[in-house]
Amino acid sequence: MLFGKKLTWNPDGQHIYVTGGSTGLGLSLAILLVKSGAHVSIVARNQNKLDDALKELENHRQHPNQKLAAHSFSLDTAEESAAALEAVCKPHDGRAPDAVFACAGSSKPKFFVEMSAEEMQNGMTNGYWVQAWTAMAAAKKMVRDRTKGKIILVSSTLGYMSFVGYASYSPAKHALRGLADTLQSELMLYDIDVHIFFPPTMYTPGYEEETKTKPKITRDIESTDDGVTAEAAAVALFEGVAPRHNIFLDPLYDMAAYIIAPIWKRSVDKRVREHRAEHREYLSEAGFFS
Repeated sequence: MLFGKKLTWNPDGQHIYVTGGSTGLGLSLAILLVKSGAHVSIVARNQNKLDDALKELENHRQHPNQKLAAHSFSLDTAEESAAALEAVCKPHDGRAPDAVFACAGSSKPKFFVEMSAEEMQNGMTNGYWVQAWTAMAAAKKMVRDRTKGKIILVSSTLGYMSFVGYASYSPAKHALRGLADTLQSELMLYDIDVHIFFPPTMYTPGYEEETKTKPKITRDIESTDDGVTAEAAAVALFEGVAPRHNIFLDPLYDMAAYIIAPIWKRSVDKRVREHRAEHREYLSEAGFFS
């Protein structure tokens, strides 16, 4: 056949660090890694959720020597992210992880004109910096330890395009794409692989939280998106972590996205324009013009 050979990645016996590992994509990925025989460390904020997640990971343990751990840290700053990495590495003789999956992040969709300055800043913190600081700490550690590891960032289809409601989120996901492109080039100097994942809508606890502030027009546009479960997204992410998934198919997928995205964007713009009168009425009732 014409297609290139599918390359695989086997994490058996490796130490894998997953941020945002207590729920959603991070937890689903961590379970897959444990099933594959990896030593897995997860980090998130909420200790109770971490405790529950660790119990779930233990249910999938493959052998008694597997090291499974959960640590409670905020990753909002460089200092906190570095401290989290240090705690994760300690049970492994202080060595850098073999792979780091930066799955932490959250979104709070709203109309741009209704956002506060703090909400805009939080959008970049929760969508970009929580992963960027982890990537920085991991890259420095891997280079110092001469670890030929992997760093995987998680963006979104909103890292390719965007629409109404995502002014605080989409820029962060575009920024992750720029960071990944840069690091993919730069970290080749140290034989470190960099990947980035662009999942569509994922049905997770985070998604349920988003709906509390998501504008109606945003929900209407997304109603045509089938979305995926966290488990399905985790499988796609896990299988995609290879030097090159398929040297013939990948460019075809890229070309298809390049052609389809503008067509999709025109249909979205039409729906937004049709929503103008309803939106003005909404702002008026909310007291925006007072």
